[in-house]
Amino acid sequence: QVQFVESGGGLVQPGGSLTLSCVVSGREITIYVMAWYRQAPGSQRELVASISPARVTNYADSVRGRFTISRDNLKNTVYLRMNNLKPEDTAVYYCKQGLYDDWGQGTQVTVSL
Repeated sequence: QVQFVESGGGLVQPGGSLTLSCVVSGREITIYVMAWYRQAPGSQRELVASISPARVTNYADSVRGRFTISRDNLKNTVYLRMNNLKPEDTAVYYCKQGLYDDWGQGTQVTVSL
């Protein structure tokens, strides 16, 4: 059984930083595109960033230049470094592996004074 355990979220002030982690168990991530998604209250889940097996990265326009996605295949873990956080970044963040429709519980990020 595949499991995704996201962590690292929390409450942070605007302009602050957080680093999210997603540990995958039950399936190696090496050959897959890994991605971070987020879902704000009342909104659809949206793609934030992705990283290919060759470490080619892509970002949503709203986070480009502020967020950095990375991966550690030996640890079967994906990271999302978030800098200069804004209130509109408030959401539950999830990681995703390839085209599989598996989701973890996510980690809550709240950006507020």
